[in-house]
Amino acid sequence: MFGTDGVRGVAGRDLTARLALDLSIAAARVLTEDGTAGPRPLAVVGRDPRASGEFLEAAVVAGLASAGVDVVRLGVLPTPAVAYLTDELKADFGVMLSASHNPAPDNGVKFFGRGGQKLPDEVEDRIEAALAEPAEGAVNGAVGRVTDAEDGAERYVRHVLESLPNRLDGLKVVVDCAHGAASGVAPEALRRAGAEVIAIGTEPDGLNINEGCGSTHLEALQAAVREHGADAGIAHDGDADRCLAVAADGSVVDGDQILAVLALELQEAGLLADSTLVVTVMSNLGLKLAMAEAGITVVETPVGDRYVLEAMREGGFSLGGEQSGHVVLLDHATTGDGLLTGLRLLAAVSRRGLALDELAKVMTRLPQVLVNVRGVDKSRASTDAKVAAAVAVAESELGDSGRVLLRPSGTEPMVRVMVEAAEEGQARAIADRLAAVVEAELAV
Repeated sequence: MFGTDGVRGVAGRDLTARLALDLSIAAARVLTEDGTAGPRPLAVVGRDPRASGEFLEAAVVAGLASAGVDVVRLGVLPTPAVAYLTDELKADFGVMLSASHNPAPDNGVKFFGRGGQKLPDEVEDRIEAALAEPAEGAVNGAVGRVTDAEDGAERYVRHVLESLPNRLDGLKVVVDCAHGAASGVAPEALRRAGAEVIAIGTEPDGLNINEGCGSTHLEALQAAVREHGADAGIAHDGDADRCLAVAADGSVVDGDQILAVLALELQEAGLLADSTLVVTVMSNLGLKLAMAEAGITVVETPVGDRYVLEAMREGGFSLGGEQSGHVVLLDHATTGDGLLTGLRLLAAVSRRGLALDELAKVMTRLPQVLVNVRGVDKSRASTDAKVAAAVAVAESELGDSGRVLLRPSGTEPMVRVMVEAAEEGQARAIADRLAAVVEAELAV
């Protein structure tokens, strides 16, 4: 039931009010059973502006209160704000209702533990198991009470601003909030940091979240940056746990480039723990080469921000993230935070007095070609002899100037073939060749 980022599905069909209520009752039992919650456990609940979030919020709040948990409704706020406020308000756990960058019909339920930490797999497994157990509701004075937070957004904005090493005075910035959870707080934070702000994607109606805008559709931001002569553009997704950027010339600055800039900034300030950056196997080889040149160690994890977070916590590292724009600054946040990332990136632009496209040149992004081979036996991707031989030939051909990655899909009968090379033509040719071998040898 739990995926890599909570429980998701089409709201009203897969993710029903009944399931949301039952999940919240099960989570209340599991997340307070260690006895440290006290007689009145406290939970915070936030959501993005999807229309379905209204009935799901009602269901979750009802379930929690019926289980004897006091609830603070945060309203519409970014996922990282809910994580922060879980810690700030000393809540026993937090709940976020969002499907992130997915379209409006989807929604999801994500839980945070104490301190705003993502839940380990085994805790999610216990919540799922608890769904099958009979639940005894609280009665009379033991029933949870429900209140609304009056200053949640203000607390979060103050928090992200306090992390800034310098102000953004003199910068003109376009921010695209994807008609999502950051529609209020992102423009406010940027203005208070000193930037001149043009905000787009800030009119959520419950149905238009991520629709042709935000970090998954950068065309609107690119056009607005050019139209307004802005120094930079910042794009978030529906729950604002991602950040991608656009330079003044309209060029895209992806998550790898943002990580490179932030890693060098932190390294120079002596704040990059163990001079280490944590990324996934999909990060561009150019990032790794740039970090090696700067004396920064790169730790790789499987794809997924939860794996990045696990490696960061285990190693005590301060910076990690994904090419998609999930960036974790662990000294300031417990999860990916798009607002925080955008502010720190713009602070680097301001401090160095360089255009964003110039700053992004700290790494050279190698051409990366991805081919999805569908309808194959993905379980044999790492064991088939002919596939392994073809990969070996490709790796020999590329030498140190490229790499090959074969990755089975986590959800479909598909193998992803990724090739990086100094020239896009070479990367494409090798990727197509390998894809043909995978298709022939792993056919089902």
